[in-house]
Amino acid sequence: MDGVTVVDHVLLRRLLSILRDKDTPHRVFRETMTDAALILGYEAMRGLRPAEVEIETPLERTPGVRLADEVFVVAILRAGLGLVDGFLRLVPEARVGHLGMYRDEEALRPVGYYENIPSGVEDAEVFVVDPMLATGGSGVQAIARLKRAGARRIHFVCLVAAPEGCRALREAHPDVHITTAAVDRELDETGYIRPGLGDAGDRIFGTDR
Repeated sequence: MDGVTVVDHVLLRRLLSILRDKDTPHRVFRETMTDAALILGYEAMRGLRPAEVEIETPLERTPGVRLADEVFVVAILRAGLGLVDGFLRLVPEARVGHLGMYRDEEALRPVGYYENIPSGVEDAEVFVVDPMLATGGSGVQAIARLKRAGARRIHFVCLVAAPEGCRALREAHPDVHITTAAVDRELDETGYIRPGLGDAGDRIFGTDR
């Protein structure tokens, strides 16, 4: 699908299998989410711009690189919190924002209830994280809110996505690229991704399946 990168790596597929397993314990689920986020973050951040610098080793000066732009990681609450630590392992100085949303189960639409967007978002590389891209409603609304705050370079990162969610987000925000570990088969009649993630995700993060 145009504008969607599915990260094809055996280690990520292994981690995703653990996350899908209904018998995966809570502790293992949390740890695995962080490991999977690290791989997804590594791939999603390939396009970050470098700035050349000089550094001093114990023996001599040598060329080095720092990031040219500030990095923001914006978690869609609550589920997105499980992916933040993986990104922070790669960019510890990244600033973290939060957008709180819950899904109206009857209308299958997101309802916003909280937001914390750090200042300077307009000049940053912004990574919106949420384990699942189901109907796409939460992602579309989160990105729209960030754009109203001035964000211009936005990326969406998730563990699993439904084809319907990918289409909805890309139609609403064609400038936003999606990075995911898998595009699942479909949404069922209740708006849940099939096959989706294991039960531990619902209990720990309140995952919007």
